[in-house]
Amino acid sequence: MNGVQILLIIGLGIAVSALARKRGVEPGMIIVVLAAGASFIPGVPRLELESELILAIVIPPLLYSATRGASFASFGANLRSIWTLGVVLVVITTGALGLLSSWLLPTIGLTAAFVLGAVLAPPDTITTVSHGEEIGLPQRATSILTGESLVNDATALTLFSIAVAAVNGEHTTWQGGVGEFFRNASIGVGIGALYAVIALWIRKRLGNPTLETALVMLVPFTAFLTAEEVHASGILAVVVAAFSLSVNLTLDPKHQYPGAYRARLQEGEVWPVIDFLLETFVFAYIGLQLKWVLEELAESDDPGLGRTLVAAGVLLVAAIAIRLIGVEVLFGRWTVRERQVERRAEQDERYRTRLQQMRERHRQRRGEDPLPAPTRNERLLVGWTGMRGILTLAAAASIPEHTASGEEFPGRAAIQAIALFVTLGTLLLQGTTVAWLARKLKFDLSAERAATDAQRRRGREIAAEVAARPSDDIDASFDGQRLALGKAVRDHELSEEIARELIEDLDLRQAARHTTPSTGPA
Repeated sequence: MNGVQILLIIGLGIAVSALARKRGVEPGMIIVVLAAGASFIPGVPRLELESELILAIVIPPLLYSATRGASFASFGANLRSIWTLGVVLVVITTGALGLLSSWLLPTIGLTAAFVLGAVLAPPDTITTVSHGEEIGLPQRATSILTGESLVNDATALTLFSIAVAAVNGEHTTWQGGVGEFFRNASIGVGIGALYAVIALWIRKRLGNPTLETALVMLVPFTAFLTAEEVHASGILAVVVAAFSLSVNLTLDPKHQYPGAYRARLQEGEVWPVIDFLLETFVFAYIGLQLKWVLEELAESDDPGLGRTLVAAGVLLVAAIAIRLIGVEVLFGRWTVRERQVERRAEQDERYRTRLQQMRERHRQRRGEDPLPAPTRNERLLVGWTGMRGILTLAAAASIPEHTASGEEFPGRAAIQAIALFVTLGTLLLQGTTVAWLARKLKFDLSAERAATDAQRRRGREIAAEVAARPSDDIDASFDGQRLALGKAVRDHELSEEIARELIEDLDLRQAARHTTPSTGPA
């Protein structure tokens, strides 16, 4: 693949995205379809990249960018739901789709079938979340889906790497796989935390927003590659580093310093551009492989093109059904357990007292009562947001052409074709109907929006109280307002999301004060 081809892909992607967004259509789906059609144009060459580069270049910055906007507090409050969807359901989905794939495509072998299962397992819920307000998603569903998108990628890629290693002949048992998973996760978390500490220490000493932004852009790549070098979870390393940096740089007074607002504003403009370029490239790249993948399947006797297309259709239906059923069963058990606890509390006074004490400790620690199990409507909506996306395509593209022994990777063309068809199928069936479903479920968001508006007013009052204090230093006044908002989050007066929104507004106002002369309070 040469530079001219990459520039053409990105340039056409910009044009397609502009048209798609004007018509309210998901750009990625249109780019994949057009790229797939373009692959059949005579003279269009096959574009090829080293398989290792796909994940190493694409996934770290996309994941870091998604994590930057996530709320650590919401992640903690919904940890049980996130663990259920991001780990338990991904493992179940990988196993179920792997077994089904081995039955549908017996010649690729069980281990390669589990590679396919891991590729198809993680939904791209962050795309739905990015349109949450216009779709009408409840805040809790948004928080769960955001957290799930950060965890399920790590789970799926860990399972993917274990399955690929098994295809390469490495001996793996179920017990060994579980141990490897937790080892990868724990080391990845440690590496991410270490890089966050290093970046925080260096950043405040640079004193230049361009250098600070460049440093932060290096973090996802260095964290990911370091973790992968020691066979740990690069995904978790990136997530932990992003969480630590974004929370500390915005809300922690120990990491506030003069001029930090300039770097925050610059990063806020840079990351969406990187997201767009990388997503456009991957959607186009995988679409442009279609012609050659189909040719390889047509030339092979088994699994062959016909069997692969049938398998793709069955796996598409299975992927959608497994998520719907899995969400209902796993969260339904939580609802049943809650009812059992309440009945026991009514009958057992000592148990009721302990339960009240536990809830009071939770309230003091987090500033709110423990969240109940998701409602039936929330379960249905979360279950339907199972569109596959960028990770499925990137993982499929990263499968090596040959195993460690030099043989062709079994079923590689079939896996890539099925990944493309399942991704397109879920985008067409679920991506185009999730907004309709949210409207049909008629979520009453009035109380939620009123509480958000009340918090926003309270945050502005807190900032205004600080701004009203006499001060000859405008920058110090703005810094004081940000510190006050951070304290309000720690005191559970404001949510993390509202505080970040108000801090971004302060950053913009402070930057404006330095570009246009004005008078009056900050």
